[in-house]
Order: sequence, then structure tokens, then C-alpha cells
Amino acid sequence: MGVNLRTNVPHSARVYDYLLGGKDNFEADRTAAEDVIKIAPYMPTSVRANRDFMVRVTRYLAAERGVDQFIDIGTGLPTSPNLHQVAQEADPAARVIYVDNDPLVLVHARALLTSTPEGRTRYIQADLNDPDAIIDSPEVRETFDFSRPVALCLIAVVHFIHDEDEVRSIIERLMKPLPAGSFLTLSTIALDSAPGKLVSEAVAQYNRRGIMSKARTRAQIEEFFTGFELIEPGVVPVHRWRPDDRALLVRDSMVSMYGGLAVKA
Repeated sequence: MGVNLRTNVPHSARVYDYLLGGKDNFEADRTAAEDVIKIAPYMPTSVRANRDFMVRVTRYLAAERGVDQFIDIGTGLPTSPNLHQVAQEADPAARVIYVDNDPLVLVHARALLTSTPEGRTRYIQADLNDPDAIIDSPEVRETFDFSRPVALCLIAVVHFIHDEDEVRSIIERLMKPLPAGSFLTLSTIALDSAPGKLVSEAVAQYNRRGIMSKARTRAQIEEFFTGFELIEPGVVPVHRWRPDDRALLVRDSMVSMYGGLAVKA
């Protein structure tokens, strides 16, 4: 069955791809992105900083904490480096499952399904709003060893869920079956980093385009880690999380995403 890509309607994954400098987007996506950039010129830098955050967190988990099992929910379109490439560079035997509910992403999924010979990479079409279906899926159960830690990655996805209790419930249901020593990493739109007024106006512009998003305060984002032990430096602007030389060049006023990493006791 063919997939209706609705190329005349802005699409969150394609807009994000455009902001990252990718090519998997159409005129409607580019127009929507440029409308947001007019309001918040920092947006491409913020999106790239978030991508770099994912890279640093994944590298830290694989290289320094010995994690070799990752589930990335809200994958989006492939943009190098992808999470499995970072994890398998540190540990060629790492196993990664990508999850997205979007048929557009499924069209591009073959680009993700290229693992090292020692490791494994799989893709599930599923919805974050149904966490039990994800965690109980045959792909997850066949791929992961639940006697060892798993890293749950929710990168730039929970801002599409507006209800705080719903986000907390989803995280709880996803993390509960994972063994002690598992990790939760999360990033989302924040009001506390880049000028808050610009963030609010940029989010409003996204919403007018049908990409329904919600910005949150740092305190609200920290609540999503309740019950887990935050790893230093805690919940911070994504470019300030264990920064490398590239991240150190980014100004706070250019980032509107907060992120963090926590471990399950």
C-alpha cells in the first residue's frame, strides 16, 4: 500500500529535517520552517544542538556506561549520524530499536536498518501514546535482553504531548519493565533558555501550521525524571550537557531545548 505523503502540508519530521539542513522536505515544510525562523532566528542552531546532545548522550552511555541496548522513540527522518551509528561506533555489538508512528518515517526506515554485523538495528511503527504496545512488541522482546540495562531515548518528542500527567504516565509505563541500571534520556522545548517570548511565539507559529507543540519550564521538564537519579549536570540547555568543543561555541540565547539523563535505581 502506498503512503500519502501530503507534500502540500507541513510535516513535523520534514520541517525538522529542513532545519537540520537535510533534503527530505518539500516546499510546504520549507515555508513553515522559514516562517518560524523569521520569529526565532536561532531555531536551526537549537535543532542542531539538540541533535548533538543525542550524539553525546549516546556516546557517553555506550562508551562510558557500557550500555549496548537502546530504544529511540520518535525517531524522525534519518539524519547522520543516527543513534545506532554512534552507539555501534563505541560498541559494534550494540542493539538499537527505532520507534515512530509516522508512515513517512517508515518510508525512510530502510536507511536506518543498517547495523554492524555484530549488532542489530530494527524499526517499529508504533505510537508513543501506546507505550505498552511498544515495550511488549515482539521486536523489543526478541532484540533486548531484559536482564541488562536498556536506554530509553525520548529526544525532541514529548513536546507533542501537551498533558503533563500523560507524559509522566508514558515514561513510567516504558521504564517500569526495564531493569535497574537502565537509563532515561529526554529533551524537549523549554521556555528557560532562549528568550522565552521568542520560544512562545515560535511554538505558536508551529501550532498555526498544525504542528502542535508545547514549551515547558525547566521545573516541568525536571518532573519527568521524578523517581530516577539524574546524572550530572542534570536538566540543562542541551548544548550544556557534557559539552564538547563544538557545543562550547553555542550561545545560550541560540537554544530553546533542555535535556537530561537519569538512571533507574
